[in-house]
Amino acid sequence: MTKPVLPGDNLNDIGFRIILIPFFGIVIPLATGMVDHSSFPLWKIKLSYAYSIGIAFLVWQGNRYLLFTLRSYFNWFNKPIKKILALLFAISFYTIPLSALLIVGWYHLFEKGVVNWSVVNTSTLIIMICVVFITHVYETVFLVKQAESDQLKKEQLERARAEAALEALKNQVDPHFIFNSLNTLSHLIEDRPEKAKLFNDNLAEIYRYILQNKARDLVLLKEEMEFVRHYFALLRIRFEGAVQLHILVSDPDSEQYLIPPISLQILVENAIKHNEFSDQNPLKIQIRLTGDSLTVRNEIRKKQLRKPSSGIGLKNLDERYQLITAKEMIIEARENEFVVGLPILKID
Repeated sequence: MTKPVLPGDNLNDIGFRIILIPFFGIVIPLATGMVDHSSFPLWKIKLSYAYSIGIAFLVWQGNRYLLFTLRSYFNWFNKPIKKILALLFAISFYTIPLSALLIVGWYHLFEKGVVNWSVVNTSTLIIMICVVFITHVYETVFLVKQAESDQLKKEQLERARAEAALEALKNQVDPHFIFNSLNTLSHLIEDRPEKAKLFNDNLAEIYRYILQNKARDLVLLKEEMEFVRHYFALLRIRFEGAVQLHILVSDPDSEQYLIPPISLQILVENAIKHNEFSDQNPLKIQIRLTGDSLTVRNEIRKKQLRKPSSGIGLKNLDERYQLITAKEMIIEARENEFVVGLPILKID
């Protein structure tokens, strides 16, 4: 069974250890008076401190190993009490006997076996306190890294979900557009074969735009305006003067904003689909730039549809807007007109 990799298992604490192991190896004997500077020769003092640093090294490394090992069995959030008890038992069982034994060994090496048990007990107690403190520092670092790791995973998961949802929404655009376009082409082939080729050529240009921008979240408003003009040219082939498009956006303004691709086409298509129109009473669609919002409006002349509308076009567009811009469309069905406000993003 593979041991799970936990945040902090690759903790780079080498600098921490290089500084603190010699520090404790020197300070603790100084604090307890274990090394007699007045009677020891210099070589003996150096060897004594080298020995005590060795004790600090063994105590630190052993407890570090125990700490890292116990992390895979106990979790602070799920089993905090068991974690504390396991840590205290493990570090006590390892630190106290080892420290006492090695300090007694120091007396046998440097004091001819005359053991000062008071110093042994005091030194062992200080070592134990230091171990508990350092363990606390390690666990704090682990908890911080765990929190950072969890936050990063959460952000990555949310981003993956958003990207997956956005991709699914993008994929809905193509079938929807193709279905309506093929229906139109079929109608022209039957009723107006002379215009079917022209429609097909324009449809190829439209679909090229869709393919080029499918992977993009945002396009220049100018590009989208050109696209909707091409798309409306297809509508004019079929409906001639029965539909009218008025774009009240200047070219300089259209170069300053970004918009999700194929947004305007969906709204124009939606207006055509749901309303009655004729040469005598044409349907007027207006696109106007107002501040940082693009308003698309059309008159309401409800058409009797053979099948109830699924509403997928507007729903798709609204969901794409929320995923890409974190903003919502404003949809208003007034008494005589249908208005959609598209928030657009200004280029910095």
